[in-house]
Amino acid sequence: MGGGLRLLLVLAAAGLFLLLGLPLAAVVSRVPPSELLARLGDPMLLEALRLSLLTSAAATALVVALGLPVAYLLATRSFPGKRLVEVLIDLPMVLPPTVAGFALLLAFGRHGLAGRTLALLGVSVPFTTLAVVLAQAFIAAPFFITATRAGLSGIEPRYLDAAATLRASPGHALRRVMLPLALPSMLAGAGMTWARALGEFGATITFAGNLPGVTQTMPLAVYLALQHDVDAAVAMSVLLLALSVGVLLSIRLAPSWLGALDRARAGRP
Repeated sequence: MGGGLRLLLVLAAAGLFLLLGLPLAAVVSRVPPSELLARLGDPMLLEALRLSLLTSAAATALVVALGLPVAYLLATRSFPGKRLVEVLIDLPMVLPPTVAGFALLLAFGRHGLAGRTLALLGVSVPFTTLAVVLAQAFIAAPFFITATRAGLSGIEPRYLDAAATLRASPGHALRRVMLPLALPSMLAGAGMTWARALGEFGATITFAGNLPGVTQTMPLAVYLALQHDVDAAVAMSVLLLALSVGVLLSIRLAPSWLGALDRARAGRP
């Protein structure tokens, strides 16, 4: 490797490290650890954390339940309009979150496409906890579907050929062959989905509002705290940062954990 190229790589890596690492270091170093621990007992923080964990878990469960069949379909079948479906699934990743929230409001609002029917049934979605779950699921769904589809598509054909030789039905092959082999990708996708749902802000505040105890998740609580209590906002930001790091580490370590579990089950060291 030439000296000029090496210098270019070092400068690029250093610049990226500063771009990504410096803001995070600024957040972590803003409040002393003792004061940070005291802030973590704030009732507003705890309520926002409870709601965030509840809604992000519900959104992830919803995405997994609806996204797994779609990922399987995209990974194993060809059909007219498949590219359009792929674009539709990926769209929330590039769509501005406030636009996503506004679209949800137009769809599920009292005078929206589905909102009119829901209103006749006495159901109101906007500015409720359900609205938070739907906003989080809308934004985070592509992460699970994309990762799971990649995992299912990457399965070597010989495994499926062996299952077919044993006369396994498509459903049996899915349960006993494809899903176990794609499990690391599915766990990674679910983890990224949960983390993205936990950090969702724009679509949530547009579609669900910022009501304490009802729709005020951690990102919204940070936004509110910035207006009157910066230290509280920092404490909540550090907590969200720690949760995000934990999720990413778990995703990176999941393959080795699953491999060790398989070896233990097989009685191998």
